[in-house]
Amino acid sequence: MINNIAIRVNEVTKTYKLYDTHADRVKEAFHPLRKKYHRPFNALTDVSFDVNKGETLGIIGRNGSGKSTLLQIICGILQPTSGSVEVNGRVSALLELGAGFNPEFTGRQNVYINGSILGLAHEEIETRFDEIAAFADIGDFIDQPVKSYSSGMVVRLAFAVAISIEPDILIVDEALSVGDEAFQRKCFARIKQIQEKGGTILFVSHGAGTIVELCNKALLIDQGELLTGGSPKQVVSYYHKMIFAPPERIEEMKKEWQGDPNRLNLVWDENEEEKENESEKSSENGVEKKDKEKPAQESFYVPDMSPQSTIYYEKNGAIIDNPHITTLQGKQVNILVNGEEYIYTYSVFFERPAFQVRFGMLIKTVSGFEIGGAATAPIGEGIDYVESATSWCVKFRFRCLLNPGAYFLNAGVLGVVNGSEDYLDRNVDIAMFRVQDNENRTATAIVNFIKHAEVVMVEEETNFDVAQN
Repeated sequence: MINNIAIRVNEVTKTYKLYDTHADRVKEAFHPLRKKYHRPFNALTDVSFDVNKGETLGIIGRNGSGKSTLLQIICGILQPTSGSVEVNGRVSALLELGAGFNPEFTGRQNVYINGSILGLAHEEIETRFDEIAAFADIGDFIDQPVKSYSSGMVVRLAFAVAISIEPDILIVDEALSVGDEAFQRKCFARIKQIQEKGGTILFVSHGAGTIVELCNKALLIDQGELLTGGSPKQVVSYYHKMIFAPPERIEEMKKEWQGDPNRLNLVWDENEEEKENESEKSSENGVEKKDKEKPAQESFYVPDMSPQSTIYYEKNGAIIDNPHITTLQGKQVNILVNGEEYIYTYSVFFERPAFQVRFGMLIKTVSGFEIGGAATAPIGEGIDYVESATSWCVKFRFRCLLNPGAYFLNAGVLGVVNGSEDYLDRNVDIAMFRVQDNENRTATAIVNFIKHAEVVMVEEETNFDVAQN
């Protein structure tokens, strides 16, 4: 139904005139016979798609594919050469963050100016100013001229302003790659809030993993043409095939995809992810011996590393306190080593009696992707009764199989309230940790689940049955 459409792009083409010299531009402008001295270049060619309200659509493609041009047309910054765009709802665009800031004005003054540009009344900006300043977290620099800011501070403030208007439609163009991991996590958490409230998001990124984690639909664009669309996993797989293909195969692949009548309605085969590949067992003794020869890394603690996206749920009879990670010997750490074992621990104080109590934890990436978690007991098998005014210590022992990067932790305690299980307390992004890099690392992606990798030369000629292997 048309009422459910947030964005409709209909046969949009954007053509630029390319001139070899400035003189050619002047010649064409004044030539009596209107002779052309330019070459037409289509940044976009007949692009059409719909985005329904509440959807998060990812757009992926190589550099120069036309992604940013498309977003600028949707935002009204550029006009299409042909075709039309329909946008239904209040739009906030995170494109060239900070581009509209006046360097001579203070951060506070620029917040009011940019807020006005985004359609906020002076009173609305005043009401939201403290929230904007807290999100940007640039301290006293808010009252200093923007020309004294670092590039990261400019982007943080610009993001805080753009995200504050509670848009119906949020358009993001690679804006989440700025700042440190803690700030990125806060940005992703804010985007998740917009999603949960039914907002529509158009998200452009080169990060295939982010597209899969954040979006429920995706499009692949190349050289201004819409090649395919549908499930993010399927679209990303097409994208990877294209960027790693030999140059002579790319055009052939694009023609194949464009000739597919279902190219904009792809369905990802979830069973493909569940296919198991058996591997031969190798000598663990040899692996352990080799590991011992590597330079030893140590876990340690950085005092100033803390999340900026923490969400505290309303207390319901219990209070979570002091969540942190320790080594098995009890040393507090937040810089971890891949392959080592640790304990994630926190304490819980019960303000009143509780029944069928369970405790939980969760580990997430910077973008909010849930890697894994655990509970102390299955549903219905928690601690039968917990007295009021008592404290409990919760410990989750785990082996760190994560590759280098920043990660965030949740903590929660559940109990039966009025006949059904509910949170007695819950903290989201309550703690964070980093996994150190290792120059000997061979694992990729997020989880290092490979115990040993082995390559053996086949000395005798062997016939392999491909269908059975």
